[in-house]
Amino acid sequence: MLETNQGSVPSVENPGVGASADAGPLIVGIGGTVRSGSSTERAVRAVLAASASAGARTLLLGAEELQLPLYAPGESLRTPAARQLVEAVALADGLVIGTPAYHGGVSGLVKNALDYLEDLREDARPYLHGRAVGCVVTARGTQAASTLAGLRSVVHALRGWPTPLGVAINTESVTLASDDSDGDPHVTAQLATVGRQVVEFARMSTPVG
Repeated sequence: MLETNQGSVPSVENPGVGASADAGPLIVGIGGTVRSGSSTERAVRAVLAASASAGARTLLLGAEELQLPLYAPGESLRTPAARQLVEAVALADGLVIGTPAYHGGVSGLVKNALDYLEDLREDARPYLHGRAVGCVVTARGTQAASTLAGLRSVVHALRGWPTPLGVAINTESVTLASDDSDGDPHVTAQLATVGRQVVEFARMSTPVG
């Protein structure tokens, strides 16, 4: 079982068991760096906090959970962490993906995690099909904007729906506090908007009954 901010999530083998009919949508956050508590991970946490305030269940797969073996096409063996990632995304109603901008692109850590979603190609909802995805990028400089465009392209390729607002954060000029209480108010508001948009679109696309 996967633990969320509002209880457990059923295993992928029993997707209809565990959550009540009136439970909020499950929003899964993916992102960070190999350093726990990075600015990227804090940004993803801020988006998930806004999603939780909007009534969603949330689950963060951050620094520790994303340190996976390099994805190998055709390899069927999966580590427990890799299985947790794929299971969580299979159950998710929406996602938040955060990455640092490394040399103008998505980090290897995050891209490798997204490559594992190939395991969902035969799923009832393949890849990110039918899911809203909030995209957040952090960088020391202006490359965050171009990396955000690249991340949104990856989400499109995985059949996901990027939310109307994506957030590119230049950490040279913006502070993300560890508790998000004294960070930049404009960025804080943007992250909160993304969190609400993911929940809004998740509710619109989740079948009733």
